[in-house]
Amino acid sequence: MKTPPLPLLDRPEGMTTHDYAFARLRQAIMVGSFRPGTSVTIRGLAEALESSPTPVREALRQLTSIGALQFLENRRIVVPRITPARFEELIALRIALESHAARRAVAHLSERQIERIVAIDDSIEDEIRRGDQAAALIANQAFHRTIYTANPDQIVMPLIESVWLQLGPILGIAMEHVTELYVVDRHREAIEALRRRDEDAVADAIAADIREGIGGFDQQAVARLLKLAA
Repeated sequence: MKTPPLPLLDRPEGMTTHDYAFARLRQAIMVGSFRPGTSVTIRGLAEALESSPTPVREALRQLTSIGALQFLENRRIVVPRITPARFEELIALRIALESHAARRAVAHLSERQIERIVAIDDSIEDEIRRGDQAAALIANQAFHRTIYTANPDQIVMPLIESVWLQLGPILGIAMEHVTELYVVDRHREAIEALRRRDEDAVADAIAADIREGIGGFDQQAVARLLKLAA
């Protein structure tokens, strides 16, 4: 199977080739560039990254160790499939972690930071209109990350990003149907709640945003999404 295009990622000065390969592949999985069950090869990824096989091999080893990829007995490397129960568990965990992070961030957000969040939200809409699903998901993650990291004492982002990584292949499919699944703009509700410094309302808006991004989190929506991923 041909390796899909990988979203671009800035490479900071001094970043090693291995670290860049890992970061870019991690982002690609996190934003749904690979569907569940997709096989990947060292050669194909090396070509996509314009890299030698060695840093790609190390990046794949690291990604399998954190559950983003899976080694099968026949030595194939695949993006793991996801069961309905695991999917629901990941969504519930995402809601718990991100509602907590949003609530804790409210007191630390300045008006300037809120305006930055508004600009990021506008960019999500722009990318959806352009049909660039990966860019829309990257911007969506930036929206959430900008809120949560306003809290200088937060330690939750690595946990949140671990869940994003495991959900990425499914959320990439959800983005293909975003206009059907997502009706109410919960981001705008979250922004208005941030302006009011209303911790409960911010947490509620974030929780609703996560649930409704996959069609309301009812069994039919989950079954439909997982069927699309099969």
